[in-house]
Amino acid sequence: MSKEVVAKVKLEIVAGQASPAPPVGPSLAPHGVNLMDFVRQFNDRTKNMEEGTIVPVVVTVYKDRSFNFVLKTPPASFLLKKAAGIAKGSGAPNKEKVGRVTRKQIEDIARIKLPDLNTDDLQAAIRMVEGTAKNMGLEIVSE
Repeated sequence: MSKEVVAKVKLEIVAGQASPAPPVGPSLAPHGVNLMDFVRQFNDRTKNMEEGTIVPVVVTVYKDRSFNFVLKTPPASFLLKKAAGIAKGSGAPNKEKVGRVTRKQIEDIARIKLPDLNTDDLQAAIRMVEGTAKNMGLEIVSE
């Protein structure tokens, strides 16, 4: 018989740097999760990722206060900023362009994101990533 799910909590945490401080503590403590167990397990599973990588995680909390979690791929905006070498996107993306990405970089990011997107089609995933890039004020150039 399966355990009763009490809550599903979605968080974005820097790989290998989880701590009981916000956002982890205030999100999980009300559900009775042992914060140090979560922090230790999360940091162990993300210790081999590149430093500074943002990792979305979905924590499922059960009635007996046990939990499990699923790591997702980094957000497309994070991957695009890294590919373009910029700190943040544009405040006015239709007027002010802040960087450039190539079609090859967009395809690579789409391949990374594909398991977490609601499509199995690579071309659809590429279009989704292109939309994110345009909304960030990035110019898409041919190689």
